[in-house]
Amino acid sequence: MIGITKEYWNDIPLLHVVDQEKKEQALPTLTYIHGFTSAKEHNLPLAFLMAEKGYRVILPDMMLHGDREEEITDQERELRFFEIVKQNLDDIESIYEELVTKQLLDGNRFGLAGTSMGGITTAAALTQFSWIKTAGILMGSPKITEYAQQLIGFMTSQNKELPLSEEQIVLLLDELREMDLSLQKEKLFGRPLFFWHGEDDKVVPFNHAYSFYEKAIDHYKNPENIRFLKEIGRGHKVSRFAIVEFTKWLEYQL
Repeated sequence: MIGITKEYWNDIPLLHVVDQEKKEQALPTLTYIHGFTSAKEHNLPLAFLMAEKGYRVILPDMMLHGDREEEITDQERELRFFEIVKQNLDDIESIYEELVTKQLLDGNRFGLAGTSMGGITTAAALTQFSWIKTAGILMGSPKITEYAQQLIGFMTSQNKELPLSEEQIVLLLDELREMDLSLQKEKLFGRPLFFWHGEDDKVVPFNHAYSFYEKAIDHYKNPENIRFLKEIGRGHKVSRFAIVEFTKWLEYQL
């Protein structure tokens, strides 16, 4: 029987999804990061499919989301987007360390994936953590610096007052370059990487991921380890087709 338990790991609220008979065993594990303004519960369909295949799935609530939501406006949350992404990296490391400490991880079989903000986080995490074995980026951007520049440009064009000075913006972009996968393709190390993106996405540019993929494939001795699945006519919403195809691919790669 697949069980879903709500737990707190180092103050991070999460859902632990796994076959109850295997819960205390060392298993290949996927940590899946939700999108901006979403929450851990929204990725239960994917988690259930993976748990049925014998995997452990960890669904955390990220900073200012779900059980960690605070009394702030939507605009305030938007302005803290990149602060959230940076905190996500710390939380991912904390979850990984907890899996190792509890002896719940089967060898090096740790997978990381996410939707939108979660996909952006996953790409950034690949520049920081060599222990990620397999990754999935669903409608996210591996070009976090360019994405930030576009967001700043959009806000400026809308005459929105930025909470950052020009000096702070320069500092932010410098910090983002350190976690920008498009600027550090060598850190892929040939690790299995899956992309899904709808061609009509108006929130996270489709071309960020696709142009990256076209160049990144040269870093792979085995081209089967990197896959890009695009969906024509699809906007900023993950389809069931994407979830099913990703779980099939993950079962093979993780």
